[in-house]
Amino acid sequence: MITDEEFGRIAVYMKQRYGIDLTNKKVIVNGRLENYVRSKGWENYHEYMDAVERDQSGAEERMLVNFLTTNHTYFMREFEHFDFFKNTVLPALKKKEGRNKDLRIWCGAASTGEEPYMIAMVLADFFGLERNQWDTKVLATDISTKVLKQAMMGIYSAEQLNNIPEQWKRHFFKAIAGGAQYQVTDELKKEVIFRQFNLMDTFPFKRKMHTIFLRNVMIYFDERTKKELVQKVYDALEPGGYLFIGTTETLDRGSTPFQLVRPSIFVKKEGKG
Repeated sequence: MITDEEFGRIAVYMKQRYGIDLTNKKVIVNGRLENYVRSKGWENYHEYMDAVERDQSGAEERMLVNFLTTNHTYFMREFEHFDFFKNTVLPALKKKEGRNKDLRIWCGAASTGEEPYMIAMVLADFFGLERNQWDTKVLATDISTKVLKQAMMGIYSAEQLNNIPEQWKRHFFKAIAGGAQYQVTDELKKEVIFRQFNLMDTFPFKRKMHTIFLRNVMIYFDERTKKELVQKVYDALEPGGYLFIGTTETLDRGSTPFQLVRPSIFVKKEGKG
């Protein structure tokens, strides 16, 4: 069993490097790492963390992150966001960006790919025949290389697609493995750019985003980290740009520069740099 000292070392490491708050998660941390640490022959968690910190390739650190980040997502999750995106955000953007035809949309917690592929399907549905005239590629990032690998493969079980509209299933997926699984079509895959990214790092965007989806990821952060992240997100958005967070998440109304549109949907006021 992990000692308090060993747990503290891992918690501090994850907090400093990734902003992830593991307070009160000692049992979970032990449960997710115990078999791995034992199978690799380390005597204790201190030996394991020594190996993580010494590993120049970063492979052990990536494994640690993969073990300690939960990636629970599914198609059509919090679908009211996609309705709002299609019926309110996209018509306004189409009008505003009609000359450039360049939309910049970022999904900052891509997990196994369901969310960014959903965004790409909504975009395809909205633009229809005009789609080829617009650059609507979605940037999809996650801290975990393990889930990104799954996302890039784009293979899902038939059950995972149960809630997807039939026409989307026909148009954007192809049945494989005798119909037990479905794979995202190459056409849709091309619309999503997957990258590994740590939200604690400086945002590398050369141009500001029109919409940012950052759903169900701030639950990992303490209030100070969350506040700093929200400010970075605000600075990365175009004036009039939207932020979507998880429906169970909140932003502190007193300290956030965002304007609340409805619960879990925020806008950066026009005229703000």
